[in-house]
This record gives sequence, C-alpha cells and structure tokens, in this order.
Amino acid sequence: MNKVRAVPHSDAPMTKEPQVTNAGIDKCRPFEPMIRKLSELKETLHFDIDTPILLSRAPGRLDVMGGIADYSGSLVLELPLACATYAALQETQDGIIEITSAREGRLHVFRVHMEDLWSGPLTRGEALSSWFAENEKDHWAAYPVGLVHYCLHRTSFRSEKQPDSFRLFIDSEVPEGKGVSSSAALEVACMAVIAKHFDIDLTNEEIALACQWVENTIVGAPCGIMDQMTSVFGKKDKLLRLLCQPAQMEGFCDIPGGYGFYGIDSGVRHAVSGADYGTVRTAAFMGYRIIAEMAGLDVYNEGHRVRVDDPRWHGYLANLTPQEYKADFEAHLPEVLSGSQFLTRYGGITDRVTTVLSDRTYPVKAATAHPIFEHARVRRFTDLLNELKAFPDAAIEMGQLMYESHESYNSCGLGSEATDLIVEMVREAGKESGLYGAKITGGGSGGTVAIFGTVDAAEAVRAIAAEYQKKSGRAATVFSGSSTGLAETGLLELRLGL
Repeated sequence: MNKVRAVPHSDAPMTKEPQVTNAGIDKCRPFEPMIRKLSELKETLHFDIDTPILLSRAPGRLDVMGGIADYSGSLVLELPLACATYAALQETQDGIIEITSAREGRLHVFRVHMEDLWSGPLTRGEALSSWFAENEKDHWAAYPVGLVHYCLHRTSFRSEKQPDSFRLFIDSEVPEGKGVSSSAALEVACMAVIAKHFDIDLTNEEIALACQWVENTIVGAPCGIMDQMTSVFGKKDKLLRLLCQPAQMEGFCDIPGGYGFYGIDSGVRHAVSGADYGTVRTAAFMGYRIIAEMAGLDVYNEGHRVRVDDPRWHGYLANLTPQEYKADFEAHLPEVLSGSQFLTRYGGITDRVTTVLSDRTYPVKAATAHPIFEHARVRRFTDLLNELKAFPDAAIEMGQLMYESHESYNSCGLGSEATDLIVEMVREAGKESGLYGAKITGGGSGGTVAIFGTVDAAEAVRAIAAEYQKKSGRAATVFSGSSTGLAETGLLELRLGL
C-alpha cells in the first residue's frame, strides 16, 4: 500500500460567536453544550466564518436488560442517557478531511486527503482497517473515517468527481470505556452530519446499521446492534424495546412514576473489542452450529464460514425456548471446546465478524445458554414493568431477573470483581433503601452496573458509589437522567458570519 500523505495544518481562526439560523429555542436546547464549546474554542478550531456548520447529537445508553445476547437475537431494553456526543461539520475546498476530537482534556487532530479515500491507497475497506490497526495513536479516528468510507462506497452515492472535503469537530460527554456505548454515540453523531455532507439519504435504521458495519469491519470490534439503535431511536425516560433479529423495533416501555434506573461505573475499563467479549460471542455461535447439527439442519460450508438453512430458529439462539434447550440440547453441549477441535468437527460458524481461533479454548455451554435464558428474562422483565404501576411487588421479581442476568455474565467469563462488589452492595442495601436489582452491562468485563430502584433511591445509589470508591480506590461515576436520540433531535445549522 502506498504511504498516506502528510497533511498541512491551516491556521485560520474562527473569530465570531456562533449564530443559529432558522431554529427556535426548543430546537437549539439539545445542542447548547456544543454551541458553547465552539465559542470557547473559536481561536483554536479552524472553521470558516462564512460557511454553514452542521451539528448533530447522539446519546450514550444504559443497558438495562439484554446486553451481549443482542448478537444472538435477544430482546433488549435500553435507556438513552443524558450524556451525549456532539459532532460539528463544515464543508471545505482544500481536499483535506480534518477531524478534531476533544478527548481527555486535549484536542486530538487527524488529517487525511480525500483523494486517499476516494481513489488512493485507502480506498478499500481492508486497507483502511489495516492502516488504523497499525497506527494505534490514530485509531480513535477509525470511527469517523470509516463512516466516510461507507458513504463514499455506498451504491447510491453517485459522483463523477472527487467530493468536497470537510472539517469535523467531535466533543463527547459520554465517558470512554465505561460500558455506556461511547463508540455508538460517536458513530451515530458523526454519521448524521457526514451522510448529510455527501447528500446521502439514509433512514434512521440505515444510520444505525451503517455505524455497526463500520465498527465491525473498519474498527474491528464485533459489537451487536443495540447500542447504535438506542443512540438513534432513544426516547427520554423510556426503555427502547429492540428485538435484535437483526433490528426489529418493538416500541418503548414507559418507566412507571416513582421508579428509575441508575448506573455506577466500576472504574474498570471496558473494551468491546477485547478478547473476552470476542471469545464469548464466538463461543455462542459455536454452540448454535453444534445445535444445528444435532437438530439435523442443512449446513453448507462457505470458506471459513458456514451457512445454516434454519426455518426453525432463523439463525438465532434466542429463538430456542429454555424448555427445548434443556430437553434436547443442554446435556450434549461441551462445557468448553478448543478451536482446533471445533474446526475439525464442524468447519466454522455463521457469524461474519468473529473467527474461531484454533489455539483458543471457548466456554461453549455457558455462552450458548446465556442468550436463550436472557431472552426469556427480558420478556418477563418487560411484562413485569408494564404491571409495576398496578402491582408494586413486581419490582422484587424484576430485581431478581437482573441478578440472574448478572450471574449468567459471570458464568460466561465476563464478570469482574469490581462489578460483583457493586452488585453485592446494591443487594445488601435492598428494597429497604428502594433498590431492587443490579447487573453488569454491555460487553461486561468491567464497565458500568445498571441498577433498578425508586426515584427516592438516588441518594442510596450515590452512597453506594461513594462507599465503593472508598473500598476500591477507583472513581465511581453515577449515571442518571435520560435524553432523546438522533431521530428526534435531528440536525442544527450554525452560521458564524452573521
């Protein structure tokens, strides 16, 4: 691959205060943090005063129930958080894509020539993914640059000439590595303005699916779809009901008055691209492949993958009931299985974003059981949530379902001492403190614990966070509050030269 060219820096400062055009106060309010940031950094950022700026916003999420079962077709319940990521894009004519991200108290800048992505050495997705994999310092830019690649190579994008370049500024309130979907918020916010820049008309669902594709293919993280869908479709103070087959919206669950959901960050860094998450995901698809064989389904080899003709479960473990799993398959699944043994016997898996490694050992039985039982838990949790207003005792069973989900994560190998400690502290506080349940979230192996309780339990949650911080020596951020997703917030245009 040819060397990617260095890009010179422009020193033209932004000199005027941001001015919103054609938008009322309600439309502007969600974007106020980014408008303030643009004003604060006007001497540093290089926005032209006479060219419009497009703003977008996408929230993080609290995984209430469902979590890692999303890639196996489970129902998930997701709460969009109050914290969000913002993106500001302005068209340029210099042929350079300049991306600036405010991260960890510093501005990080990445520049690439549009030509390199349009017709040069980074045109192919494989080349782009490999380049970022080899350049760790700039890997954060794989998300927005991957979105540019997606747009440039989308079949509906028609252009005889190289498209205009742009500068992009990203600022986020969603903390990284905490298990509250900072990557999806980044992707969704950036995709909204990048697609608009290229004049590509994407539906809201297409935005979410494109962002997942970029994270799977360019960034190299085998995430499911629930994070992106929540960041796009989330509604304030409602739980998004998403059946991940692959992304079927079932609507929203109201949170009854007097109840709420909280999050406590364990301070243990969570990484969705880490080996533990990938191992468990791969193991679940290994289990599905074995079950397909036992069920007599037709299987076709396709290189390193297989295709299963599955009119029974349609390719999703979540469509097995716990009863049929126990009766017909559980006893025949291995607890663990090496990759080499699996490949020799079964050839491959149906998953397109993970690979069975011959020298790795996989927790097949636990990883297979988790989505089957989690899907049933989420269905029951949803029913109880709808009954909660009339039957307050339903909160006790809801909490128990969360504890069961947490233990299932641990069985798969995705737990951590830190998250176990927070869950146990919630359990000890109990319903006397207005707290009913807690569970690890998202990809596991650290990150944030979701907590269900009353609105009056907010002080108890803060007390648990403080006590946890004292015991562990780690900072413990509390997440509370909610906000809307991209679909409702939309885009806002600024003009600096008015």
